[in-house]
Amino acid sequence: MAIDTRAVIDVARPREQVAAYLRDPGNDPRWIGGLRSARLLTGPPVDVGSRVERVASFLGRRIEYVNEITELTGTRLAMRSVRSPFPMRVTYGFDDSGNDATQVSVRVEGDASRLYRLADPLLALLVRRSVQRDLRTLKRLLEHGDGSA
Repeated sequence: MAIDTRAVIDVARPREQVAAYLRDPGNDPRWIGGLRSARLLTGPPVDVGSRVERVASFLGRRIEYVNEITELTGTRLAMRSVRSPFPMRVTYGFDDSGNDATQVSVRVEGDASRLYRLADPLLALLVRRSVQRDLRTLKRLLEHGDGSA
């Protein structure tokens, strides 16, 4: 079974501000749970073809992976893993939802392999909960915290 989960939340900030925040890998550890670090491997600015190295902790294990930006528009940022324990694709959407608010979506698609495949149903549930929690953190940071882009 493959993992395919999507979560959506409204953030009371203009789309351009939300998009700028999501496009900066330096912000990732602030809002993505379990992420210890993220750094741009290619020169700035972030664009299609840029690569971001991330170090995370998941299920008690250290995971290092590299994502490559495959799409970058005014309303989407998509990336795919080029080095990771299992193939995945992450897509961020940021659409106007009225009154200087933005509907933010995150979709995670992946195919667990090796050790993780045994826990596929549990892994899918954990990813879904994690993505929902991350979006709540993003909302809190952008609306009330240090979410300046």
